[in-house]
Amino acid sequence: MKLSQKQAGHITMFCVVSFFAINIPISKYLLQAGYISPYGLTIARMVFATIAFWIASLFVTKERIDRKDHITIFLGGLLGITFNQGLFIFGLNNTSPVDASIITTSTPLFAMVIAALVLKEPITTKKVSGVLLGGIGAIFLVYTSHHGDVSTDSSTIGNIAVVCSSLSYASYLVVTRPLSAKYSSITLMKWMFLYSTIILLPFLYKDLLNAPLFSQSDVLPYILISYTLLFATFIAYTLIPVAQKRIRATTISMYNNLQPLIASFIAIGLGQDHFSGTKAISGIMILVGVYLVTQSKSRADVEAEQQTVTSESK
Repeated sequence: MKLSQKQAGHITMFCVVSFFAINIPISKYLLQAGYISPYGLTIARMVFATIAFWIASLFVTKERIDRKDHITIFLGGLLGITFNQGLFIFGLNNTSPVDASIITTSTPLFAMVIAALVLKEPITTKKVSGVLLGGIGAIFLVYTSHHGDVSTDSSTIGNIAVVCSSLSYASYLVVTRPLSAKYSSITLMKWMFLYSTIILLPFLYKDLLNAPLFSQSDVLPYILISYTLLFATFIAYTLIPVAQKRIRATTISMYNNLQPLIASFIAIGLGQDHFSGTKAISGIMILVGVYLVTQSKSRADVEAEQQTVTSESK
């Protein structure tokens, strides 16, 4: 059975969000154990991805980037990597993980509005309902999983940084979508990560070089950071442009709300959490929200309907 373009896009994004969800407890362990600082981990991911994507580009067809597209690629690197990861880590350092998780559910809302402004995508009732329902489900899941303790260690500056991170990622999904149809993911990412690394490396290289991780004899932290670098960075960012070619920005951003749901299943599987009715309700709300957004009309659908009506009226 051959998958449709949309089905392939959804499977791709599910893999991406699964990689990210698994990375949450891994990164948390590495940071809390003092193996590496938040900024050290951020620049480690960027440097590794830059090297990996440039090596990978040697084994694929070489693509020539139009000069004007380099501007958009640079902007995509700023929005999707530099600002998104940098602001999120800064925000997470200055607020509670629960607050940060709840705030990131705003990403689909930002993506919907930006896509309407930039790509002229319609804001339909079904799309709005899906975004709101999925967001409420994700917030409910995060809130109840932490027994309502949302304000611990939170601060205004930290929350603002996480909001800006979500806005940045949503903008990235919209701005770079046309490029994803024009160039391969390897070509796009090797340049985006290179630009991001050039920007941040002068400021964060000491955090990487001074990381206690490199003086450890224990193999566990090396295994964990290898997952973060390979699966949650290189493979995940390779797959995002693949999904962008097949499904819309708002739909992709809705998968962001699946992260706490997948993380909950992982915690339950590891015996760190238990299944409950509230988790089931939250999960259903998130899944229905994603479904509604995927079934909403795109700009192409609306234009096709208008052409049909015009043809029939003649």
